[in-house]
Amino acid sequence: MPSGNLAFTPLLFLCKKRSIKTAYGDDRVKPEEIKKLDAYFKRTLNPQIVVKARPRKNDSAEVYLGEEFLGVVYVDDEDGDRSYNFSMAILDVDL
Repeated sequence: MPSGNLAFTPLLFLCKKRSIKTAYGDDRVKPEEIKKLDAYFKRTLNPQIVVKARPRKNDSAEVYLGEEFLGVVYVDDEDGDRSYNFSMAILDVDL
């Protein structure tokens, strides 16, 4: 590994999302929440967007436009107020 990449190692470690049970609830995305998120994305952004459960993780859901993967929605239940964070990476080759 080149020495230039070592500076990013701690940052990558800190950015990893872990599914943990909190005092207020848990970080699992329930099937009814996936339906609500799906309706929200369709209504707000594009009717062809689909929100799907992730195969091996239950702390988030995947967002697709047709067959194209767009990003991941994570649930945030830390403060007792349930909210959702949508994370979308844009690759340089896609620009």
